[in-house]
Amino acid sequence: MSSTSARRLTLAWLALSAIAIAQLGVVSLEGRRAPTPDVAITSMAIGIALVKVRIIFREFMEVKHSPRWLRRLTDLWLVFTGAMLLGCYFVGTAFSTG
Repeated sequence: MSSTSARRLTLAWLALSAIAIAQLGVVSLEGRRAPTPDVAITSMAIGIALVKVRIIFREFMEVKHSPRWLRRLTDLWLVFTGAMLLGCYFVGTAFSTG
C-alpha cells in the first residue's frame, strides 16, 4: 500500500470517527427525558449515516477507482435509500398521529 493510500484511509477513518462522535452528540440532544420521535434528530441521524456509508463506499470498498457508472449508481442508491428511510419515517408519523 502506498503512503498516499494509507494516508487517505487514515483520513477516512478519522472522518468516520469524528462523524460517529457527532452522531452521539445528536443522540444526546434528547437529554434525560423519555425518547420521543423528533423530525430534526431523525433526519440528522439518517443524513449522518448516509454520509458515513458514502465514505465507506468510496474509501474502503474502492468505488473511487471504479467506472463512472458504478460511482453514480452507488450515489443513486444512497439517494434512494435516504428518500425511502425518510419517507417511511414521515408516513409512519403521519399515521401514528392521525
